[in-house]
Amino acid sequence: MEFEKMPTVPTADEILDRSFRRAAKKMKEKSNKERANQEFVRAVGAAIHDRLVYIIRGFPEFDDLPPFYREMADILYGIDRIKQSLGAVGWAAKHTKMLGNQLVLQSKKAEDTLVVRKRAVARLASMVHQIDKDLHILNDVRNILRQLPHVEDTFTVVIAGYPNVGKSSFIRKVSSADPEVASYPFTTKGIIVGHRIMGREKIQFVDTPGILDRPAEERNPIEKQALSAMMNVASVVLFILDPSEHCGYPMAVQLHLLDEVKTLVKVPVLVVANKSDLVSAEGYSTMSTADGTGVEEVLAELLTHKPEPVVRERQADIRSALPKMAEEAVEDEYAEIGLDGERVKKPKPKRARKPRTRMPASR
Repeated sequence: MEFEKMPTVPTADEILDRSFRRAAKKMKEKSNKERANQEFVRAVGAAIHDRLVYIIRGFPEFDDLPPFYREMADILYGIDRIKQSLGAVGWAAKHTKMLGNQLVLQSKKAEDTLVVRKRAVARLASMVHQIDKDLHILNDVRNILRQLPHVEDTFTVVIAGYPNVGKSSFIRKVSSADPEVASYPFTTKGIIVGHRIMGREKIQFVDTPGILDRPAEERNPIEKQALSAMMNVASVVLFILDPSEHCGYPMAVQLHLLDEVKTLVKVPVLVVANKSDLVSAEGYSTMSTADGTGVEEVLAELLTHKPEPVVRERQADIRSALPKMAEEAVEDEYAEIGLDGERVKKPKPKRARKPRTRMPASR
């Protein structure tokens, strides 16, 4: 996944503490007191700079991310806000190094290098504390983004619908995902990914949070995650209805949401009415995730939208010798032309005999 290798972002105090300890070790290597103070100033500036640069490099280039992950980051925190905090850290990295070098030059000309050293510690600490808020924000971003599921580039079924219509129950029956399912009204809080191995192929299922039928600007981040999954990773969308209306929403608003989803996605949308053990629904495929009726039939219908695997022809290895054709073999065997114009066989080359070695005469 794009975010799993992001390192923990330390606070300002943690960065300063580590940098001061690193500089103190460098300082001990100098026997001359004046040189030791100069080395401390230089080492502190360099240590802070290196740590801040390490933080920046730990974040991905958001503009180069796949659309799904880029939208997830934007929905959860806002990419512009993340870039703003990364820019503040970059500013601090640049200026702490510059300031450290300037203070080193001052200490070389100063009569008392200890004074310059104390001044350097205060100014560098002040600069790092200016971005402490940004460091906290980046660590929160890191913790949230690392929890996003890994969505593979494979045939993907995205399950959508109103809250409590049975989406999580369906994915639990057909895939490896184990979402929280309860007998009381409950809705998924985020994207859940499961897989089903069928022979040598893997089918990916994405359970999305429930979406409400309301204007886009009124939807919360959880609903936006569901829409992003449908628009960016779905190969086919399974839209589940609850004709029993036990989910708490009338069929009219469920169907209105279905119409909206069809306008948003460019992939097939399979509509299935759940809870057939409670009420029947004419005109729709039906199933019951409670007793399993019709679940396998729905799965089979979803798989009809799966493209056939591409069989690649085995290419010849250009490094291997080409096999001789029959005619070429004949040409090799009858390579000489006789006086009458007919081909005659090549004389087989005679093997050179090895000279016999005389055995030493026995005494």
